[in-house]
Amino acid sequence: MLRAVLFDLDGTLWDNPIPWDELRRELGLPPDGLPIYWHIARLPPGERERAEARLREREAEGVRRGRLKPGAWELLRFLREKGVRCGLVTNNSRESAAAVLRVHPLPFDLVWTREDGALKPDPEAFLGPLRRLGVAPEAAAVVGDSHLDLQAAHAAGIPWVVLVAPRAWMRPFFPPGARFLEVQTLAEVREVLAAHLAP
Repeated sequence: MLRAVLFDLDGTLWDNPIPWDELRRELGLPPDGLPIYWHIARLPPGERERAEARLREREAEGVRRGRLKPGAWELLRFLREKGVRCGLVTNNSRESAAAVLRVHPLPFDLVWTREDGALKPDPEAFLGPLRRLGVAPEAAAVVGDSHLDLQAAHAAGIPWVVLVAPRAWMRPFFPPGARFLEVQTLAEVREVLAAHLAP
């Protein structure tokens, strides 16, 4: 039975208009499907600081220009009413996630950002939050929009993965054999998850 759901932020709950591929090109990073910050963290110190500052600028812009996706509040309320623990797991900075949640205080039991530990696609990005929530991977679901969410969930042994409108360029990075359901809206996510909850 489903006891916890881990949500991605950008592209899943938050409609972020920032074209991250442009930032990759600006910073000279390859289009290899790995997180932007994964590459930044491996740059020489001076270059790393400049690149991270630019990333934070774009994240802040994404907060200012973005908007909450329709159905986000309703989905979180539904899960909480059913006694399901809810966590936010994002590769964004804590500053960026906190800025979104100040405007839209969604009822999360836990918020995990890149300052807290592993980045997706590392399975520890989901296993760490689940340990804090006291929930086994077999009793958890992931709701995201990208290959990073699917890769991390698949490696962590999380059985239920729902991807919301993943983009075409991400599909070559989907792990072979990974199981997931694809939907277009958060209302559909609710329908999918409801099938794994107690009546």
